[in-house]
Amino acid sequence: MDIISLYQIFLQHPSIQTDSRKVQKGDLFFALKGPNFNGNLFAKKALSDGAAFAIVDERQEGDEKIIVVENVLQTLQDLAKHHREQFNIPFIGITGSNGKTTTKELIHAVLSQQFKTYTTEGNLNNHIGIPLTVLKIKKDAEMAVIEMGANHQKEIAGYCIYAQPTYGVITNCGKAHLEGFGSEEGIRKGKGELYDYLRNNNGGVFAFDDYAYLHEMSKGIREIVWYGTENGDTIGIASESNPFLQVKMEKGFAEGIITTQLVGAYNLPNVLCAIAIGKYFKVAADNIKAAIQAYTPANSRSQLMKLDTNEIILDAYNANPSSMKVAIENIAEMKVANKVLILGGMKELGHESEVEHEKLISLIDEFPWHSVLLVGKEFELLHKQYNWLPSSEEAKLWFQNQHFKNSTILIKGSRGIALEKVLS
Repeated sequence: MDIISLYQIFLQHPSIQTDSRKVQKGDLFFALKGPNFNGNLFAKKALSDGAAFAIVDERQEGDEKIIVVENVLQTLQDLAKHHREQFNIPFIGITGSNGKTTTKELIHAVLSQQFKTYTTEGNLNNHIGIPLTVLKIKKDAEMAVIEMGANHQKEIAGYCIYAQPTYGVITNCGKAHLEGFGSEEGIRKGKGELYDYLRNNNGGVFAFDDYAYLHEMSKGIREIVWYGTENGDTIGIASESNPFLQVKMEKGFAEGIITTQLVGAYNLPNVLCAIAIGKYFKVAADNIKAAIQAYTPANSRSQLMKLDTNEIILDAYNANPSSMKVAIENIAEMKVANKVLILGGMKELGHESEVEHEKLISLIDEFPWHSVLLVGKEFELLHKQYNWLPSSEEAKLWFQNQHFKNSTILIKGSRGIALEKVLS
């Protein structure tokens, strides 16, 4: 079946499901497959559970509701591309090593003050999640904000084929996914694929002026809107971050102090980006301020939690050398007593893993701590005088036995460590 014909079916059944266990009546079931699963095996079950059609790439015994295509994933992406081409609205693509989800959420909050805005749900920011995000955009859309995650080159270039951004944001290029990108230069090249697409398609970007490499990477792009701490169309500084970030606006925004519910001065570029984008699309200043001040992070991303007499900064969704550094420096600068670190190993660093974990421990050495626990095999031979445990389950028992009181505790690690279990 060609994409045009499939799209007509999609218009009648615009809810797509890739997990047969979650099929609802009227869904289109796309039978994706991977190294450890094959959705084709569940196509008939999906139909019996109410799916309107099942799209498969392995022939099955006759059922008029089974649509056979050459490659289900490619068909999903092609369908998303065709759907995207039905819209003539701003599509903002966001990538970066750190902060892209928070930035996406802030931009969505700001733009939603004035426009019907669709955005990536949760962390659906890969080769499956992005097409699903695009296909959830409805006819009433006035704005779309698409998060793009990547751990090797050519990924973002592929996403741009079906997301077709008209504007872009690279939050930063830090040391994330070194295993896949190979080097910091490789990271910039990979993230820069978003800029390459926009440069070749007459798009615009919003960029943090403080990062010199973004000036180099963005050369030749039609329109660049700069935001920063010293230069740019929008200028602001962190006037307070103990524990919540306060932003003092110094240029391009008349609303003075913006008090956020974000922990850490490292969120400053994310806030300034949302302000710059809101201004560009002419959202009223008081609405921009209200949206940013109301935004509360979730999903274990820099959440400030109260537990008995303790304050906990839970940032267990992800970690890399860049984000670890700013998180540790942030709590070190806080004017509080009894600072505790519970840190998980950093994944996907390849041959740089040992060196980067050694650097992290050297950073910890620079500050006084009430207690430090390092979790994961990455720290096993490096932890020196600090406490070490192999898993989050054991870390949970350790935490319960410490009986911390009146402490400020940072819990941060890579997704694979699942440090949120410490609090479960």
